[in-house]
Amino acid sequence: MVSLLAPLKLYIDLTDAQFFQLCQNNRDYRFERTATGEVIIMPPTGAETGERNAEITYQLKAWNHQNKLGKAFDSSTGFKLPNGSERSPDASWVKLEKWDALTKAEKEGFAPCCPDFVVELMSISDSLEKTRSKMKEYIDNGAKLGWLINRKEQLVEIYRTNKEVEILQTPLTLSGEEVLFGFVLNLAEIW
Repeated sequence: MVSLLAPLKLYIDLTDAQFFQLCQNNRDYRFERTATGEVIIMPPTGAETGERNAEITYQLKAWNHQNKLGKAFDSSTGFKLPNGSERSPDASWVKLEKWDALTKAEKEGFAPCCPDFVVELMSISDSLEKTRSKMKEYIDNGAKLGWLINRKEQLVEIYRTNKEVEILQTPLTLSGEEVLFGFVLNLAEIW
């Protein structure tokens, strides 16, 4: 049996440019950095999680392609949040007005904004406590809607601005509500 490793945490004093270069030089890994400067190195996901991440991104991208209200991103995209952390949600979306306000250089690096919508799909090595903390961080930094999908427990936690977290047991679909008006994620391929 293959041993699954938890994310590795390092405390390295890096400038934003150095952190970006570290990520570019090591594309087989996902890096995040907390607001306190802790660098988190995450191994590539397993095949099942990766396939489900692709399905979520595909559905989000297809909706966005039809509506053209913003930009949809996959799990390899990094964002520099207002609190200084650099995060890479499994899927995300930024409304067009926010995206268009960024410079070309900002769009080429880790975009200095918080996505309006984020999805985190729990993998075997993820800690529920740390993923919940990350979801709260997104909301605290400007995300309007977030979904934490826990396949193992077949639960979805829905995070919204100024509201309590809502927990759903094995929903068949999820609504993008007013943030992604008309978007419905079909979870049949995710469970």
